[in-house]
Amino acid sequence: MIIKPRTRGFICTTAHPVGCAEQVQEQVNYVKERPALQGPRNVLVIGASAGYGLAARIVAAFGAGANTVGIYRASEGKPGRTASAGWYNSAAFEKAAQEAGLKSFSVTGDAFSAETKEKAVELIRRELGKVDLVVYSVASARRTDPATGETFNSVLKPLGGTYTNKTVNFHSGEVSLISIDPANEQETKETVAVMGGDDWQLWIDALQAGGALADGATTISYSYIGSEITKPIYREGTIGQAKDHLEATAKQLNERLGAAGGRAFVTVSKALVTQSSSAIPVVPLYISALYKVMKEKGIHEGCIEQTYRLFSERLYAGGEVPVDAEGRIRIDDWELREDVQSEVAKLWEAVTTENIEQLTDLAGYRTEFFQLFGFETDGVDYEADVDPIVEVPNVY
Repeated sequence: MIIKPRTRGFICTTAHPVGCAEQVQEQVNYVKERPALQGPRNVLVIGASAGYGLAARIVAAFGAGANTVGIYRASEGKPGRTASAGWYNSAAFEKAAQEAGLKSFSVTGDAFSAETKEKAVELIRRELGKVDLVVYSVASARRTDPATGETFNSVLKPLGGTYTNKTVNFHSGEVSLISIDPANEQETKETVAVMGGDDWQLWIDALQAGGALADGATTISYSYIGSEITKPIYREGTIGQAKDHLEATAKQLNERLGAAGGRAFVTVSKALVTQSSSAIPVVPLYISALYKVMKEKGIHEGCIEQTYRLFSERLYAGGEVPVDAEGRIRIDDWELREDVQSEVAKLWEAVTTENIEQLTDLAGYRTEFFQLFGFETDGVDYEADVDPIVEVPNVY
């Protein structure tokens, strides 16, 4: 079939296998062209099919020569229907890893379920013995508690009062004002249940109980702080409450793992185009302005650049890992530079529907959005007939 992008709001319902594979290979090449890392040997990535999770898997494998296990939802292609981009990304990664002589396995299923954790632990013990790095990078709007069966839904809302600010329809370029009513107590509680640290802790519990976590192991998860512009809807909103819980979980895990020489960190990353960030009002417009400024200053990074810097200059640089006063690894340092934020703030005040294409990098935002799904990738013939059914080797 000839595969074209079909969008519904911030979601693209199709994905291109050749485009996804090409983008994975570009990330692999980026890492292979850089100095090798003295990093982990056996790595579990929970949420491995896209974004920071995929980048962490690539950096661990092709930067440090690590064996990896990736956890993600199964979403295969069918005749006349594409798989998810994450499925195609994982297929490309597995192929590249095997060609490089690395052990590489996928466990597909609901990362929140006890069954998926049991399958992963069994696989790790059988194939790798133990893992010395656990990357938790799950992005989901819904979670079912494996103990109680209760299902929680997250919301993207401010706290305390209605929030009004600019936003953009990144497809059309229309800038408008949006007002978002505050979350109630139940909505906030459920957002924390979905996006906080509970499931991360359950994964560490399962790995330890199953004898699949090495002494001295490291585990990381991801957070975001952002600018004054996004703070009311992000860090001071329901998501921020969840990230506070995640960071508190990191401290608890760090104390617990520290008894055997292990460590746990939350790493604070920069704003990037992801499916999750595309869903948050205000954020796409902020990212478009941010990209304009950071690219002009020559300090723009995508997921793979951020992750390589995280591994090479923070986690595995030798010696004590540099953290902020809250114990977090900061890899958002370039985004929050005073000169960057002051210029973004000026653009924010001036931007309108009429001038957005000139003042911001909205075009770059759109391109990266479609690249999430394998489209708008250089060197790919999008008029060619391709098979949407792509197998992922070593799937459990």
